[in-house]
Amino acid sequence: MALPSMIKKLSLGILVSSTILGANHMAQAATSTVPLVQKWDKTFAKSDSVTHQKVTFKNRYGITLAADLYIPKAYNGKKLAALAVGGPFGAVKEQSSGLYAQKMAEQGFVAIAFDPSYTGESSGTPRNVASPDINTEDFSAAIDYLGLRPEVDRNRIGAIGICGWGGMGLNAAAMDTRIKAVATTSMYDMSRAMGHGVGDGDDRYDAGDRQAVLKHLNQQRWVGAEKGQPATANHDLYVDDNGKVTTADRILPETLDSNPNPVQKEFFDYYRTDRGFHKNAVNSNGAWTATMPLSFMNMPLLSYIDEISPRPILIIAGEDAHSLYFSKDAYQKAKQPKELVILPNTNHVDLYDRMDKIPFDKLTEFFNRNLK
Repeated sequence: MALPSMIKKLSLGILVSSTILGANHMAQAATSTVPLVQKWDKTFAKSDSVTHQKVTFKNRYGITLAADLYIPKAYNGKKLAALAVGGPFGAVKEQSSGLYAQKMAEQGFVAIAFDPSYTGESSGTPRNVASPDINTEDFSAAIDYLGLRPEVDRNRIGAIGICGWGGMGLNAAAMDTRIKAVATTSMYDMSRAMGHGVGDGDDRYDAGDRQAVLKHLNQQRWVGAEKGQPATANHDLYVDDNGKVTTADRILPETLDSNPNPVQKEFFDYYRTDRGFHKNAVNSNGAWTATMPLSFMNMPLLSYIDEISPRPILIIAGEDAHSLYFSKDAYQKAKQPKELVILPNTNHVDLYDRMDKIPFDKLTEFFNRNLK
């Protein structure tokens, strides 16, 4: 056989083989499932008045999200209002968001709590990455899923965001007009938190600090590029008076100091104890990728919060919460209809799981009134 003819046939064979392999790979990717733990593994007790099932769905980036779906056992075939629940930042659906979803299902809503992309039982690599864009999309993907459920009236869907997913939930509502009402508890604006530092009632970084943090994070990119994989670290960076940036190698320590920072102790008492520990949670068990804050620093989440109007917003926070200023400032930026509820004798983490503190009656009334 002539050499050109051989090359032509060989090239055609390679092309066909590559096409078949590529098609098989795409088919496998499209049909692959995320392995899910089927036994009850939550940090809260299972309710006898709702049904629970594990579900999966894809966001528009092709990431498979794992979620817990809660439906009232009293469901009689009439379409119900539904809620997508996310947060806190660094938590998983087995923790606070699942507790909220189950409780709201007890109140008559179909509710879903999801693991954000790259965390928990959801897919996405590298692991332990957060993104203001992709995590906002996670909320909308949950809306997609709920709107296709036979139990759900797709014109009566709301969202609840806890802690860092409060900011993500408000951002999603500003963009996704299918979210008819949105509520937050202990809200963090994570783009402000990472771009300007969480302080005592206000931002911690000045302009010089912010530049120092950016240089530190971009230097860390060189380290990751040279090693071929990202390092991990706490996403809260500190800048001293000389402009030196430091951070811990994990979000929460194995043990607390004898005289710990009160806010650190608050988080530790939830994530690192039997009260709220879960092996899948970034906050319970490790750290984010070290360069993760970069994407938040230049993408402010609440730029368009005023565009949620005329859909209603409910913002709930504790009067003793270090994060209260996030809620107050978001409330000021939002347009009517809006409501700010400040709970006495309540700190930030109280609203993760303290049933005597979380105003589920207020949440129920808000969504019943606005998801008619």
